[in-house]
Amino acid sequence: MLTEPLSSFDAWVQYLSQVDIPVLRRTNEEMARLQAAEDEITGHDIARALLHDPLMTLKVLRFLQDRRRQSQHTDVTTTAHALMMVGTTPFFRHFAAQASVEDRLRDEPVALAGLMRVMSRAYHAAIYARDWATLRHDIEVDEICSAALLHDTAEMLLWFTAPRLAIEIRERQARDPGLRSADAQRQVLGFPLQELELALAREWKLPALLATLVDDRHANEPRTRTVKLAVSLARHSADGWRDAALPDDYKAITELLHMSPADARLHLLRSTLFAAQGASWYGWPPAARWLPLLDTA
Repeated sequence: MLTEPLSSFDAWVQYLSQVDIPVLRRTNEEMARLQAAEDEITGHDIARALLHDPLMTLKVLRFLQDRRRQSQHTDVTTTAHALMMVGTTPFFRHFAAQASVEDRLRDEPVALAGLMRVMSRAYHAAIYARDWATLRHDIEVDEICSAALLHDTAEMLLWFTAPRLAIEIRERQARDPGLRSADAQRQVLGFPLQELELALAREWKLPALLATLVDDRHANEPRTRTVKLAVSLARHSADGWRDAALPDDYKAITELLHMSPADARLHLLRSTLFAAQGASWYGWPPAARWLPLLDTA
């Protein structure tokens, strides 16, 4: 594990592009359960399980890109599509018994908790994004969902490759609540993590569409704005519903969905409660824990 920042941005890209990425222990358990019932399941059953694990989702999409045929003109942007391309039997054969984040961070309990927090937040963002994309009648809802799930993968990679640096970033923000995440990351690493995220997407040759959807510089485009707002809401509600940034999130969400604040809050409530059902994957309290504090005025 790294204890000091690497010498350059390019060194970070090279290092993280080659690191062995672990997955949730629960993912391994679910894959074994689904494999045992392979004749009775579909690719969508597997995709529903993978939605809980952004790191496994990333590995599946990278696997497809690495094996992409010259004649293949359509990018694979969702796990459901990936599973259609690969087939369930080859999928299980390749992804059986992956290394787990729990084992990787066995001696780093603070870092494990930090990583679980980010993964839980990513799942919440994916659920919000899926609901809003459905309401907006998006042509490919699962693409929006995947982009929200993968938006903060660079932060996840940092937690298990350089946990001390990830902790330092978090502590700086704790000491200065007004310090933006990107600024804290720049202070510790020399660059914001989203720049690293986009560079890794290029290095891994991930679909250009996914790279665009996770790039906040394209936030004026409705699909990218859906992803950005879902990620923002999940981040700002992670510790309760009194974050100073939430009123701006609510306003932007109502504008995106073209509905009243009351209707938008109702959809938010339903999505938050649905996402809470996945809390056991992470061992981290879901945002629904603080719903009694939600200001519905």
